[in-house]
Amino acid sequence: MGQEISQSQFDQDDFEHFHKKLAIETQLLHQLFEQKALSNTELIAGLELEAWLVNENMRPAPINEHYLKSLNNPLASAELAKFNIELNTNPIPLSDTIFSQLHKQLQSTWQHAAKHAERYDSALLMIGTLPTLKPSDLNVSNMSDLNRYRALNEQILSARDGPVHLDITGDEHLKLDHQDIMLESATTSLQLHTKVPLDIAHHFYNASLIASSAIVAISANSPYLFGKNLWHESRIPLFEQAVEIGGYNGAAHGPVKRVSFGTDYARKSIMECFQENLDHFPVLLPVDLANASDSFDYLRLHNGTIWRWNRPLVGFEQDGTAHIRIEHRTPAAGPSIIDIVANSAFYFGLAKNLCDHIIEHGLPLQFTQARDNFYQAARHGLNSHVTWFDGNHHRLHHLLTTELIPRAISGLESFGISTTDSKLYMDIIR
Repeated sequence: MGQEISQSQFDQDDFEHFHKKLAIETQLLHQLFEQKALSNTELIAGLELEAWLVNENMRPAPINEHYLKSLNNPLASAELAKFNIELNTNPIPLSDTIFSQLHKQLQSTWQHAAKHAERYDSALLMIGTLPTLKPSDLNVSNMSDLNRYRALNEQILSARDGPVHLDITGDEHLKLDHQDIMLESATTSLQLHTKVPLDIAHHFYNASLIASSAIVAISANSPYLFGKNLWHESRIPLFEQAVEIGGYNGAAHGPVKRVSFGTDYARKSIMECFQENLDHFPVLLPVDLANASDSFDYLRLHNGTIWRWNRPLVGFEQDGTAHIRIEHRTPAAGPSIIDIVANSAFYFGLAKNLCDHIIEHGLPLQFTQARDNFYQAARHGLNSHVTWFDGNHHRLHHLLTTELIPRAISGLESFGISTTDSKLYMDIIR
C-alpha cells in the first residue's frame, strides 16, 4: 500500500463507486488471464527492506519526514510510523550474479542512508520488532503525515468498532488494548518480490506458501515485544492482530482475515486470489482514482489493504503489458545486509525448487499442513516440528540441513545462479 491518496474522508457513495470499479477491473483481469495476455517473460527479483530510525538510546526517533526529505533518494520512502522507513532495490533478472549485485546495491543504499541518519544524531536499525519500543510510542502523533495512513487508521477502527485487542501467548503472555493502528508499525520486514511468468504464477505462489515455514524460522530475530518474550518471531502474531478485521460473511470458515497465511492454495490460477479480494474483503479506502480500468488502480489499491504473508501483485512491463509478482512477506528485517541477501537467496532457490516439484509431481502438502508449519515455525523457530512430504513430523533444523538447503542450492542452479554466489550465500545459511 505504498501509493499516496488524495483524500482521507469518505461517504457511502464513495464505497459503492469504488466497489463497482473494483468489480470491473477484476473482470478485466479475468479476461487477461483467459486470453493469456499477461507477461510470460523471465523471472525478475527485487526487495523492500523496512528499517527503524533510533536515537542514541536505541529508542524510536520519529524524524522520517525531515530525514527522507534531506536524504532525497527515490529508493527510500516513509512507512506508517515516523520512526520507520523503507529502502528498495532495483529489479534484477534471477540469474548469474544477482545476489552479489543485490548485495552491492543494498549495501550502498544502506550505508548512505545510515550515514545520513548521523546528521540527526540517529542510527538505522534492522530488526523485526524493536525491543526498546513502548506502547506509548505508538500514537497518532508519531504517524507519518500521509493521507493513506490517516484514512487507513480511521477505516480500520470504524470496521472494528472499538480498540485493537492484542493477546499473544508465547514463553510469556502479552495482553493489551490499543486505540489506533500504530501497532502495525512495530513490525518491520524484508519483502521479496518475484516477477513470474503467467504460466507458473500459481505454482510459484504455492511453492512460496510451502517455503514460508523455513524462511520465517531462519530469519526470526524478534522474540521481544513490550518487555515480553513471546514467539521466536513475534512480528507475525503482532501484525495479524494489529489489523484484525474480517471480511464479508460467507467464507467457508467465517470472515477472512485481512492479515493471514491465506485460505488455500491457488488451485488453477493466481486469479483466484484477486477474485477472493472482491468476494470476501470490504473496501477500506474508497478513493476516486479516475483512471482507465486497464491500469488496475482500484484492484491494486484494494489488494494493498489485504496483507497475505504471500501476496500476488499486478504490475506492468515497460511496454505496458501487465505482469504478476509474488511478494513474500514472511522474513524479518535484518539483522545485517549479508544476512538479508543470504535469506533472499535461500528463499528464491527453495521456492524455485518447490515450484518445479509441484509442476512435476503436484502439491506435496495439504494447505492446512503448510499453514500449520508456518505458525509453528514462527512460534518455535528452528526447534519447531513440521509436517513434511513423507507425512511425518520433522524438526525444522534437521530438515533444513538435510533437505531444504540442498533443495535451495538446486533451485539456484536451475535459475543459472553463479556457483560463487550460490556457495557464498548458502554457506551463511548453513
